[in-house]
Amino acid sequence: MKRLIPGAMLFVALNALADPLPVPGAPMVDARNYALFDPASGQLLAAHDADKRVPPASLTKLMTAYLAFQALSSGSLKLDQNLNVSVAAWKAGGSTMFLQPGLPVTVEEALQGMVVVSGNDAAIAIAEAIAGNATSFVQMMNATAQKLGMTETHFVDVNGLPSPDHLTSARDIGLLTEAIIGSYPQYLHYFGEKTFTYNRITQKNWNPLVFSDATVTGMKTGHTDEAGFCLDATAVRDGHRLIAVVLGSSTREASAKAAEALLDYGYRFFETHKAYSAGQEIGRMKDFAANPAQIPVGPAKDVWVTVPRGGYAGLKPVMDLQKNAPLPLQKGQIVGKLTLGDGNREIVQAPLVALTPVEKAGWLTHWWNALKAML
Repeated sequence: MKRLIPGAMLFVALNALADPLPVPGAPMVDARNYALFDPASGQLLAAHDADKRVPPASLTKLMTAYLAFQALSSGSLKLDQNLNVSVAAWKAGGSTMFLQPGLPVTVEEALQGMVVVSGNDAAIAIAEAIAGNATSFVQMMNATAQKLGMTETHFVDVNGLPSPDHLTSARDIGLLTEAIIGSYPQYLHYFGEKTFTYNRITQKNWNPLVFSDATVTGMKTGHTDEAGFCLDATAVRDGHRLIAVVLGSSTREASAKAAEALLDYGYRFFETHKAYSAGQEIGRMKDFAANPAQIPVGPAKDVWVTVPRGGYAGLKPVMDLQKNAPLPLQKGQIVGKLTLGDGNREIVQAPLVALTPVEKAGWLTHWWNALKAML
């Protein structure tokens, strides 16, 4: 049962009516694959081969960090907890924070060493602390990737060293970044730290943009000969965050320029609005067999939408409600979906839920509901 929602109920606030700006194609950048995301709406704003499976290099450590944040949130790890540094971690090779067996290191220091200076030794130490060994931790990584919908991702190790079967995609890295931002905002500041000092050695963040662009907040760099130079960059401008994932650039500077160009493109040509708030009543579903017979419905979560600048006022919301919802209904039970579109395409879909518990009406109430409707 589809219903166009009356204009008076469209949005909390509308832009002044205006023709949307024509949006040019995304800029040409030095990258084999890229994706530009808006994490508020979850929309992909620009992409090139974003679903192609490619080596991620040290962007792998984003998943290692995600699982570390999970462990911190559950209490199985603590930031001030000392980690054991195994011989395997010490001999990890590649980029390092210079861990040594017997030299104290806290979970917080290892996290900083992993996300700021991309320490392979730190990634192994964290993995071993959580899962006992790196092999078991990789199994956790792949299970989590599947849960997050990272359909093109398969991990072989915890740090991104080359392997033919260690693959991901630009879209999948964006999904993982969205998950980190949405679930663990209290740890985001680590990714933007400009330097990190451990064992009396100070190293700079590998991400050039944290030095050149004050709006850039992170997230992670990566490089191998197979992967090229990779950068997952997040920025916040005027309180709004975007994510640019760039894979396979020819140089570190090229990856930074590519990410910066994509972020500039997103902020210049798109705008994001909260169309509806969680729990906001946006319509009613009529059911004579229900008590109440008019069931208030709305989104369970905030509904955000990203559109070309000037295009927000032209959106048309449509409710698609179940014809015969199973009764009784619990508060929060899905009864349909909301679609926002511009007349040419559907832009956002969100489930609609019952905003109040609903009982099955007795025969007398059912008859009375039908009679009132006829009158």
